Amino acid sequence: MAERATWNPLRSEQEAFQFLIGAIAYFAAIVVASVLGGVWAGVAVFAVLTAAAVTWFLNRYRHPPAVKDPVSSRATPAHEHRVLVVANETVAGRRLHEAVRRATEGRPSRVLVISPALNSPIRHFVSDEDGARRAAQERLDRSLNALGGEGIDASGQVGDADPVQAIEDALRTFGADEIIISTHPEGRSNWLEKGVVSGARKRFTVPITHVVVDLDAEAAAR
Repeated sequence: MAERATWNPLRSEQEAFQFLIGAIAYFAAIVVASVLGGVWAGVAVFAVLTAAAVTWFLNRYRHPPAVKDPVSSRATPAHEHRVLVVANETVAGRRLHEAVRRATEGRPSRVLVISPALNSPIRHFVSDEDGARRAAQERLDRSLNALGGEGIDASGQVGDADPVQAIEDALRTFGADEIIISTHPEGRSNWLEKGVVSGARKRFTVPITHVVVDLDAEAAAR
């Protein structure tokens, strides 16, 4: 029997966190109404909120997210090979820099490194992203210094917390002949767990190379 595909109405960690906050508010409203207005007030609030929640869920179920068309890169110069690198904690990894060097070796090249500003759900929910962007910028600076020391012309910027969205944003302005995505090894990589690499390969027409960087192993080797 063919396995039936499942669909999750919560499409991101942010939505899951908002659902949790909403559930807490749901039960709190019922309790407060019961305490202040009595049992029937609690029942009334329960009925109204439950009807609203069921309506929301049915609308999400009936209208799942549309499949997006594949995204191509803007045109790139014929005389220059452009490489878009996407990495966060592994952005300064030796294996990533080796992959960038292989991609640019022997031809005029330009490299753009994107480091998504990862944040905790609570901080994202209250729009407190300054710390996450600072940390991403610090990692990015170390990576650019290392690439520059190897003679690789690279620039960088902090991108959207969603790495796939960060790639799409970059392709609108930079354009790329290839994309390199760097992650931790399987089992330690949040991006692999979320299917970032496979999702990017479905979303973008630009060739994608996945580089696994084991920072612990690199530190031990040093």
